[in-house]
Parts: sequence; C-alpha cells; structure tokens
Amino acid sequence: MPRADQRKKGVEYVRGLLEVPGRKSIRNIASLIGGRATDQSLHHFISESTWDWAPVRQALARYLVPRLPVEAWVVQETVIRKAGQHSVGVDRRFVPAEGRVLNAQQAIGVWAASGCRSSPVDWGLHLPPTWIDDRSLRDRASIPDSTEAETLSDRAVRLCVGMVTDWGMPVRPVVLDAGALNLATLVDRLGRKGIPLLARVDPSVPLLVSDAALTGHRCSASMPAGDVVRAAAGTRQPVQWREFGSYGRVRTGLISSVAVRLPLGLTGRLRAGGSRRLALIGLAKAGRPAEPELWLTNLTEHHPASLLTLFSQLERVRDDYREVAKNVGIEDYVGRSFDGWHRHMTLASAAHAIAVLNSPGQVWNGQADRARSGT
Repeated sequence: MPRADQRKKGVEYVRGLLEVPGRKSIRNIASLIGGRATDQSLHHFISESTWDWAPVRQALARYLVPRLPVEAWVVQETVIRKAGQHSVGVDRRFVPAEGRVLNAQQAIGVWAASGCRSSPVDWGLHLPPTWIDDRSLRDRASIPDSTEAETLSDRAVRLCVGMVTDWGMPVRPVVLDAGALNLATLVDRLGRKGIPLLARVDPSVPLLVSDAALTGHRCSASMPAGDVVRAAAGTRQPVQWREFGSYGRVRTGLISSVAVRLPLGLTGRLRAGGSRRLALIGLAKAGRPAEPELWLTNLTEHHPASLLTLFSQLERVRDDYREVAKNVGIEDYVGRSFDGWHRHMTLASAAHAIAVLNSPGQVWNGQADRARSGT
C-alpha cells in the first residue's frame, strides 16, 4: 500500500478480522477500534479507496511460498450466501453441493497449500449476465468497463497462469475439482504454459483410451471415466499414504492408472487439448472399493502413487475454509462495491495467513485453547 494511512487502516482491518467475535462487518470492526468515525473511514478504505489489491495479493503469495511451504495451488469454487439482492454479483443460482437454488455470490479462489496448511492468495468474482449487461447494476457496483463475461473455467485458468507469468510464483501442480469446470479449457491452456494439473473428475466424463495395456479398449470410441477405471481393475496395485496434517493416520487402498486423451468432440476448437497425453487415476480407498476417486492429470511421467498427497489438498482447503476462513470473515462483506469485495477478500486472506502461520496444525477461533483448558 503506497500511503502510511492506508497501511495503518489495513492493520486495523486485519486486526478486526482476527479479533472481533461473530460477524466481521465493518461496523463491528470499527467498534473494536474506535467507534462511528472509524466506521466511516474504514468503509471508505475498503469500498472507495485507491489502493490496488493485486500487489497486496502478490506480496502475500510471495510471503507464503517458503513459509508453508507451497506444494500445490488449489482452485476452489466458493459459494457465499447472501440475504438480499444488493451485494455485488449476487444472483439466484443452483448449487449442486446443496442440491437447491440459493441467493449467493459465486467466486473462484486460488489457495497456496502444503501438507498440513493452506491459505488463499487470489480471488475472482463470477458476475452473471445480469450484472455484466445491466448498466445500472454496473454503475451501482462500480464494475470496471474492462470486466467482461467470463466462465468459471476461464477465470480459474487466468488466475493460475497469472500467478506464474505475472507474479513470478513457482510452478506447482494445480489441484481442483473439475465438477463445474470445462476440462478442455483447463487441459489445453494450463498445458500450453507447462503447468501441471490434477483434476478430480466425475465418472461420466468421456475419455479416449490410449493405453496399450488395456486390451480391447485402446483407440475405441469414448468411454465414461468410471468404465475406463473398471476396465483397468486388473492392473490395480496396493498403496498407502498419510493423510494431511501432522497427526494424519495412514490410509490404504488400491490404485490404477490408464493413459487417456480427451475426445475431440469434448475439446471443440481446443484441438491441442484433445491431443495431450493424460493419465486417468483411479483410487479405491479401503472400505469403499466400488467407489474409487477419479483423477485426470497431465503428470504422465510420475508414478500415480507419488501423487496421493496432492489429492488430499482439496480436503485440506475445504477444512481450512470452514475452520479458519469463515472465522476471519471471508463471507462477511456486504457492500455493493466490486472493488470493495476484492479489497475485503484480500485482507481476509491476509488474516487467514496470520491465523494458520501462528497456529500450525490447530483449529482457529479459540477451539484448540478451549480443548486444552477442558472448557
């Protein structure tokens, strides 16, 4: 932040995110620091100030790389429920994880992740067509004219590529759940930049088998990923790995890997994506042999067992979002400003980093302290 007063307000805001009990609204943060006058100045600092959030996020990412240390960049789709219609980007949308329509914002977060800790470093807010096309809504939220319609997949790729090419972050595997994303976009555009990808996929995803070991299926018509893994059941090998965290238990299972490609019909104009060599990995955990996890990756030269710790990063981020991010106010911005949303998410990410770096392996929000004291 270029000015001393901005840095002072930034410290106050992050302190509030860490220390205010309950909802981390600007009003509640101001009450901790100095009352009504502080409320107005903090509101201006978040919603109308001139500081650019991108350099702050870049500095946060650079700070975290050696300290976690970062083993993967995890992309997480984030749905933030809202009560009204005034928050920037809010819309009625079907949320598969909930199985129903919710009034919510939809965002993409990129998280720096290690074996036992993770922290968000960059964010994109998905704007539905109503917010892109309606001039009155754009003006009300001060959405920049340069902001255009973009799919979640396009935004996820742009964030990951930008971290490497613009921010100079180290190349690490991008780990994500491809459920709502376009596989062709991910495979082609990340592959062109030499960025490794590990995507958890649905059993219905169509694939072309290019593995000579799978007799009778090679170069056949596309098959659902679930059928490909079942056809390779005879090649499964036993594996064991330790769950994330310093006290993670050892898990066992069976793993198989099949060389595949994306069908050209799936990739459309992204012909390069269809020609890229990929591996479909099936991981059947002990106790659930009939329900293997399916992962698609361009790390075809790696033994699949060496990737198991990366698979667990999705769960690591999910838990840290619930136990840390929510408790430092990641969902608590209620303003209308597009810039305000990004500034709030930036400082909430900084607060999250402080929490995990100062409480490694512990649950934030005082739960660990209460457990130790027996209360």
